[in-house]
Amino acid sequence: MSSESSATSEHGGAVPGSIDIVLSDPSQLSALERWLTHGPTGVEVARRPGVPGPGEQGVLDVLTVLGGASGIVAAIRVLPDFIRSRRSGLRVEIVRDGRTITLHAENVDEVMPLLERLLGE
Repeated sequence: MSSESSATSEHGGAVPGSIDIVLSDPSQLSALERWLTHGPTGVEVARRPGVPGPGEQGVLDVLTVLGGASGIVAAIRVLPDFIRSRRSGLRVEIVRDGRTITLHAENVDEVMPLLERLLGE
C-alpha cells in the first residue's frame, strides 16, 4: 500500500472534496474515526473496506473524509496530534487523486506543509 500505484488501485474513484486515510495499525482506525468525527473539523467521515490491488489478498479498512477544502485541511491538521498520542510506529497514509503522502511521528513536521499544499490544489 505504500506505493502510489497500489494506492491508486485501492482508492481510485475518490469523490472530489475527499481524501482517503489508511492506518498502519488497523486497531487505531476507530479511534481516528472518533477523533475526526467529534473534533472541530466540520467533515463527514465514512469507514469502508479497502479494495485489494493486483496480487494482494487482503487490505485494511479505509476512512474517507468528505468536506469542503477548509474542512479537509482542518481534518489533516489534527492528524499530528493523533499520531503523537499513539504509539510511535503508527503511519498514516493520506490518498488524494492517486497521490499518497505518509505521515509518522518522525516526519510530521516536514510533511505537513507538503500535505497542505497538495490539498490546496
